[in-house]
Amino acid sequence: MSTFKVKNYRWFIVFLLFTATTINYLDRQIIGLLKPTLEKEFNWSETNFSRIVMAFTAAYAVGLLLFGWIIDKVGTKVGYSVTIVLWSIAGMLHAVARSVFGFSMARVGLGIGEAGNYPAAVKTVAEWFPKKERALATGLFNAGTSIGVVVAVLVVPWILTQYGWQNVFWITGALGFVWLIAWLIFYDIPTRQPRLTSEEYQYIVSDQEATDNDDATKRPIKWFKLFTFPQTWAVITGKGLIDPIYWFFLFWLPSYFSSTFNLDLKKPSVELMLIYTATTLGSIGGGYLSSRLIKNGWPTLKARKTVLFAFALIEISIMLAQFVTDVWVAVGLLSVAVAVHQAWATNVFTLASDLFPKQAVSSIVGIAGTAGALGGILFPMLIGSLLDEYKTAGNLTGGYNLLFTICAFTYLIAWTIIHLLTRNAKEIDVESLR
Repeated sequence: MSTFKVKNYRWFIVFLLFTATTINYLDRQIIGLLKPTLEKEFNWSETNFSRIVMAFTAAYAVGLLLFGWIIDKVGTKVGYSVTIVLWSIAGMLHAVARSVFGFSMARVGLGIGEAGNYPAAVKTVAEWFPKKERALATGLFNAGTSIGVVVAVLVVPWILTQYGWQNVFWITGALGFVWLIAWLIFYDIPTRQPRLTSEEYQYIVSDQEATDNDDATKRPIKWFKLFTFPQTWAVITGKGLIDPIYWFFLFWLPSYFSSTFNLDLKKPSVELMLIYTATTLGSIGGGYLSSRLIKNGWPTLKARKTVLFAFALIEISIMLAQFVTDVWVAVGLLSVAVAVHQAWATNVFTLASDLFPKQAVSSIVGIAGTAGALGGILFPMLIGSLLDEYKTAGNLTGGYNLLFTICAFTYLIAWTIIHLLTRNAKEIDVESLR
């Protein structure tokens, strides 16, 4: 019996990536939502909780390097399976933790496992899409980051009320195994996917120099040689300088609205929900824009850098937050800021698959992601000391205004470095990495 063929199967693959990314961000947000409950249960201090959070961040940085290398070695089907099993088990093990050390160890496992999501997803997009569609595909699966946060806000309180905090971890952790079943059944690389029509396969490989069944492309690359290319440092810059800003938006905006506009954080916040939902629009819209330019005949790298430059200019508008006195104007400005960030992130991820062969994409994403995670460790130190200083002076809002100014110009600085590093860049041939 012949296998049923599915038209546009590549977009179903994006749906699988989107679902995995949603689960990924759902699992990582749970500890923050359960913070008041767990603090009361185990008598945690703020220092205790910060150490648990840092355990995840540090493990995530290591995991990006590790899984970037592993997934390029074993492939996306096996690599993605391993990463989601690891983070799902680690997520469930939170339910049996009873100490700061126990929760920290669970967070280490979660951080290492969850780090594999982006290297695997971006490599999957590189395998399944021609360059003119990769940014849109990346934007669609990257929208799972904001959807995961929204789902967590809606689902976790209900499970907590009905079944207790332990079952929050058991139930959400089990979702990864449900996804794994679908992944193992429905996924394989294009040359091995019987559900793929011959017409779609030809479209997928239309702008690729080598196909997946070319034995010459399967020989291993030299991982350390990646650091000798300016293109690698361009992608590192795009993540390393910018990711810490998103963590600032993610973790400090509630405090900003509380101190500046007296927002009651004990109640559901429509303001914050709108801001974080805007990231979905930025992720998809940013991917669509550069993909549209390429379809209209623009050179791939020119299209990516043009939209990145446009986003960098738009992000300067966040400086206006220091003059805002109305909460909804602040919501509008910050919604634009986080949407632009996700649009930027989508195109930087895609830049990795534009500049490097598929055999190195996961490694590049892992390296760049590690740079972003390290920045996510260092930037909060600056934020904390800066806000403490302004708080002591009785002008906490002034501290946030300075941080918004830093955020406003960092994107333009990052774009300038990326542009200089890629002025004469071409896609790197796989043989040059051996």
